[in-house]
Amino acid sequence: MGLLKVWVTILMTPCATFLGRKWNLLDLVTAGMFLSVHCLALFAPFYFTWTAFFVAYLLAVVTGFGITLSYHRNLAHRSFRVPKLLEYLFAYCGVLALEGSPIEWVSTHRYHHQFTDTEKDAHSPLKGFWYSHMGWILDSNSRFGRYGGLRNVEDMKKQPFYVFLHHTFMLHSFVLAGILYAVGGLPFLVWGVGVRMVVVFHSTLFVNSAGHTWGYQAWNTGDLSKNLWWLGLLALGEGWHNNHHAFEYSARQGLEWWQIDLTWYIIKFLEALGLATDVKVPSEAHRQRMALKTD
Repeated sequence: MGLLKVWVTILMTPCATFLGRKWNLLDLVTAGMFLSVHCLALFAPFYFTWTAFFVAYLLAVVTGFGITLSYHRNLAHRSFRVPKLLEYLFAYCGVLALEGSPIEWVSTHRYHHQFTDTEKDAHSPLKGFWYSHMGWILDSNSRFGRYGGLRNVEDMKKQPFYVFLHHTFMLHSFVLAGILYAVGGLPFLVWGVGVRMVVVFHSTLFVNSAGHTWGYQAWNTGDLSKNLWWLGLLALGEGWHNNHHAFEYSARQGLEWWQIDLTWYIIKFLEALGLATDVKVPSEAHRQRMALKTD
């Protein structure tokens, strides 16, 4: 009965999110986009080809690292630096994940760290697992009105490239979809857009929901952030989330040798080539201050 109650709660919570609130045009467009992508992915078994599968896999890797490497560690936290042209290229890969413009994504994430697991956190599981996973994206009044706008990304709003992407970010994914359809027809569209976007979407969103619900804490962060091994694999290293909240400036999130962090390996490769500089990692003194005290 206890397990049944949990599942009933999970299934009914979305209804509470959808009903009893006003929907504006942005909410409807966002919900329509989410629904369309998921419906497109349902056709995957009927349009499977190995070529389409590998196209989807390649795009998932490129756009996934666009989120983890660029949006998150480079732009949101300035964990490392790369030449401006390379920074813009990585950010454009993130745009093709269709998770919002760099300005919007970074702003929300910086506020998340400022108000982690409080009433002002945009996607804390305190409001329910469903809300922290997807519900918050469908409530733009709460998401943007909570902080009074994009006030914490002035560094990015001064750069014309990011302003351009902020106003056109959806267009680039439609262009990519058109190219995929022209080159490979429905198999490329279904796999390269539908399946790929669903996988990248939920890999990212699980960091907000599962990463603050399940797993364990290694550091005294004062919030609900957890380290979760399978999420570390799924989200290219982002699943070591308690590590991240303890040392949010760190380019490395898998702090132990056995904590697989694919994004960190790319950063180290870029550093070896001389392309990544000012790569930040936690000092031993900081690790000692953040360590959980046990008897």
